[in-house]
Amino acid sequence: MAWYNTTGKASDTVISSRVRLARNLVGYPFDGKLDPAAASEMIEKISVPLEASGFRKINFSDISPIMATSYVERHYVSPEFATKTSPRALFLQENGGIAVMVGEEDHLRIQSILSGLSLKEAYENARRVEQRLDEDFDFAYSEQLGYLTHCPTNLGTGMRASVMMFLPALTAGGYMDSLAAQLSKIGLTVRGLFGEGSGAAGCMYQISNQISLGISEEEILKKLTDAIMQVSESERKLRTEITGEAMEQLTDRICRSEGILRYAYRMSSSEFLKLFADVRFGIALGIVTDITYEQLGTLLVEAMPATLTLSAESGLKNEAARDRFRCEKIQKILNPSE
Repeated sequence: MAWYNTTGKASDTVISSRVRLARNLVGYPFDGKLDPAAASEMIEKISVPLEASGFRKINFSDISPIMATSYVERHYVSPEFATKTSPRALFLQENGGIAVMVGEEDHLRIQSILSGLSLKEAYENARRVEQRLDEDFDFAYSEQLGYLTHCPTNLGTGMRASVMMFLPALTAGGYMDSLAAQLSKIGLTVRGLFGEGSGAAGCMYQISNQISLGISEEEILKKLTDAIMQVSESERKLRTEITGEAMEQLTDRICRSEGILRYAYRMSSSEFLKLFADVRFGIALGIVTDITYEQLGTLLVEAMPATLTLSAESGLKNEAARDRFRCEKIQKILNPSE
């Protein structure tokens, strides 16, 4: 689950980096025309080199909806992939944060997720898997358009690079709409915690490239990296401007949020994300000193509804039971000695 392991290159503004490559196999129609028999055949063919390379196969036709949602919460699959009914499979190398979706919008979505600002390393991981598959399969490619994809916006490199950022000061200052507009002018987009159409819960945002045609992979990575550095600088500058009474009020809120996280009896997932944002901000400001980014990162998955339900030893009968169990899970991670 490398995407939330915020050790190493993690910073006060950057949580994780992801690079995803969209590829389609010659000889099979795109998703809208791909019948179940052909989809199953394609999955079996792809299974051979990936399983031989150490990937674990998860057939999404054989798992429960709640388990499928748990993989969304861990950012290994898209919400659309989790809810599809056609044959599809996930191939996973959790230690390396590498996942391959077979049967999403494109035949293959190869992605690498790493902690911190690690775009180059994530690209190299995804590229290495692509090169392995390229030995056995022909990818749909045009000399004029590059890699051919289901959606025209992915033509060219077929690459989406994104960085998950934590931006509480820009959020509180009401700057996110203007930031999104500025980034759009240079071919970047801002999305929520779970990608397109999701909200910006916990002051977390995905910033990614919009354009993949007429630009190289290296140019995409450089443009995104430069933008992330500028956004980080703006966020940190705003943080230094919090002084006096405003800082006292913020400190009080952060300390209260830490106390609630540690000792509450019931907590919804939406409340958890608000408290998460306060406490993570507190770590960055030096107010919270005995909780780590790594602990919060673990909770960012373990406290989510589907993953939480799957981890319960006995079934959670209702939402109230889940909210109580969430607090138990949080307290075991934050108060391990109690």
